Amino acid sequence: MLSSATHFLRSEGGSFAPLLVFLAVPIITAVGFSVDYTSAVQTRSNEQAALDAGILSITTMDTASTKAQRQVVLQDSYKANGGQGTATLNTFDVSANGTATAQATASYSMPTVFMQIARITTVPVAVASAVTKTPALVAANFKVTGVSGYWNKKMTLYGTKFGATVGKPLMTIDYTYGGTGDPKGYGTTIVNVLTTDSAGRTVTTMAQKQVCKLVSSSTPAGAVIQTDRFNTKYYCVDTMYPADGAGANIDVSQMAGLYLQMDVPSGNPKKLMSNDPNTSNRLYSSASKDVPPVEIATGQIVDIFGLVPCSETGYQAWEDGGNPVPAPVSNADFFYNVTGKCDFNKRPSNTVLTQ
Repeated sequence: MLSSATHFLRSEGGSFAPLLVFLAVPIITAVGFSVDYTSAVQTRSNEQAALDAGILSITTMDTASTKAQRQVVLQDSYKANGGQGTATLNTFDVSANGTATAQATASYSMPTVFMQIARITTVPVAVASAVTKTPALVAANFKVTGVSGYWNKKMTLYGTKFGATVGKPLMTIDYTYGGTGDPKGYGTTIVNVLTTDSAGRTVTTMAQKQVCKLVSSSTPAGAVIQTDRFNTKYYCVDTMYPADGAGANIDVSQMAGLYLQMDVPSGNPKKLMSNDPNTSNRLYSSASKDVPPVEIATGQIVDIFGLVPCSETGYQAWEDGGNPVPAPVSNADFFYNVTGKCDFNKRPSNTVLTQ
């Protein structure tokens, strides 16, 4: 049977063999086109992923970077992520409120294999990508509203710069008990801003001093008298530096991370940290003066960038360790307000691919 079929195909007198060859050409071409098409689809997927990575990378550059500088980084990142051809940054804009938007495209002429039968040597592959980055915290203003207790304590705001692994203190709030002897206890609180000069030395600048005392015959006229939950009457005198200042202004625009730490030498625990899930539950927070601060749930790491509202005032408090938690905010000993300023920044958060 096999020899008969072979003889049929080799027959010079018949016309089937040339016809078979003629019919095979479009079949082979169709199969080849399918292979090249599949390759183009995969190439386009790779190009898209590379361009997405590239456009995200330029949103974490220094805020003063030019469009030309971002173009260089875009192309380098595109190539590093497997992109072929050329990536082009079409737009990069930052609005007045700090929202950044960018749009980029990439193109590549993919060589074909089977399509060359039809004299199609390359297939254009084009992709586009766009991002939007909303403003995030770049500065914060801290103002103490009231600190109490028999235990001395210090709250420190630490910031970790981009590229660094260890946080450095940006602000301290020190409380010293004044020996008032009442059930709650009042004293003196000093707020300092810590900066670094050109020689790398730490410069300490006082921003606020608050002295709280019990009401007595020497209470100054005009003092605002307050009553605590033990029915003790007291008053606080605030001195701002400068005199018209609103508190401690902290620049966090160059910080990749922020955390709060409270050291209470007589407490248990002695160290409370917002980025420690074992002690962050002693921090209270509220975004409205009409809503009492709510205790952070046990086991959470607090994102300070997300906790401080943009262009609004947040209300925070700490329980220093004298009471078990959970506990109502009335048991807290350390109260302050923090107002955030948001703008375009280097941090990768708040960036969303829109195309």
